[in-house]
Amino acid sequence: MPDQSHIFLVEDDLSFGAVLKSYLEINNYRVTWVDDGKYALKHFRNGVYTLCVLDVMLPNVDGFTLAAEIRKSDGSVPLIFLTAKTLKEDILRGYRIGADDYITKPFDTDVLLCKIEAVIKRQGDNENPESRIFQVGAYRFDSTLRQITFKKEIRKLSPKEADLLKLLCEHRNKLLPRELALNKIWGTEDYFTARSMDVFITRLRKYLSEDPSIEIKNIHGSGFFLSVNG
Repeated sequence: MPDQSHIFLVEDDLSFGAVLKSYLEINNYRVTWVDDGKYALKHFRNGVYTLCVLDVMLPNVDGFTLAAEIRKSDGSVPLIFLTAKTLKEDILRGYRIGADDYITKPFDTDVLLCKIEAVIKRQGDNENPESRIFQVGAYRFDSTLRQITFKKEIRKLSPKEADLLKLLCEHRNKLLPRELALNKIWGTEDYFTARSMDVFITRLRKYLSEDPSIEIKNIHGSGFFLSVNG
């Protein structure tokens, strides 16, 4: 598997979590492990992950609730649930939230590894070149070529402008958390990167200003909202 695959592991059993983290790292995965659901969402928003492995039975915030919050921040990151429960209702609940797979404890770590590899491969196979092209009101945005087209006019974007607009498009008509954008594009969140992002948001507003149906709203203290009406 690619060295860059980054797994977000949430498991409250310290012994099992440590063993699982080491096993995945031996198999060329980068792993961020959190042992309490209460702190997991903040850690998730501060990173960029290929896949999440979530224990269902967590202290303070259970895995289902955590997964629902993760889905609000990132609608596409794959989810695998770990659980000691085999109740049909729990399994169905997990899939309704958006689980890509489910594994019941106790399990063989090799089985989990195969499931992770299969989900990541499936995710890659589902990537369509068309998904890199977005229609934003009257504008056509090609995130690969980093250009927006309005009527016959083409504007070339800088790498960060294109990355930020792509994130906004992927979160169209819903909140793009400020922390998610900062960590995915700048790799950190501090005063200076936040001010830099605000400058890029201002530029994007200007680039898209010919279509009055488009608005990039600043949701104070939370992030940005690309609103496209019509």
